[in-house]
Amino acid sequence: MFEARSIDSGSKPEFYRALAAQLEALLAGESDPIANAANTSALLFQAMPDLNWAGFYFMRGGELVLGPFQGRPACVRIPVGKGVCGTAVARGCSILVEDVQAFPGHIACDFASRSELVVPLHGRDGIIGVIDLDSPSPGRFDADDRTGIEEVAAIWLSACGEVERSTLARAS
Repeated sequence: MFEARSIDSGSKPEFYRALAAQLEALLAGESDPIANAANTSALLFQAMPDLNWAGFYFMRGGELVLGPFQGRPACVRIPVGKGVCGTAVARGCSILVEDVQAFPGHIACDFASRSELVVPLHGRDGIIGVIDLDSPSPGRFDADDRTGIEEVAAIWLSACGEVERSTLARAS
């Protein structure tokens, strides 16, 4: 059984190690992608300070479709190559945006959002979706956040049977 623990710590790498441990415990024994995305979104939203949105978009019919999330209502469909989420899919890599107002083609689902971090979910058959985090503060996310959320993505993918956990690099 999962037991929530405080993950306050002195540094971001320590925070993300504790977050990863909690997420692994939370997803242990469950392989349903939607259930795991719902719990992952809730954990991220509760544990991470200064977020106004945390959630998933999944590839459906060649576009991103809204999945489980925490926060205000969101855009339902995002074309590949559009906005931060669609650009992350098109490029196949994580994107950290310090000021979304300066990102060409940013899709404003919540006008309070000022910075964004999007991590693609690389499954067995290619990119199957993204984890998307928004903050009302410019410059909220940094390289430690990107590394930490990439580890969160790896844990989610492994729990859902999309990749073998042993093949994924662990965040240091």
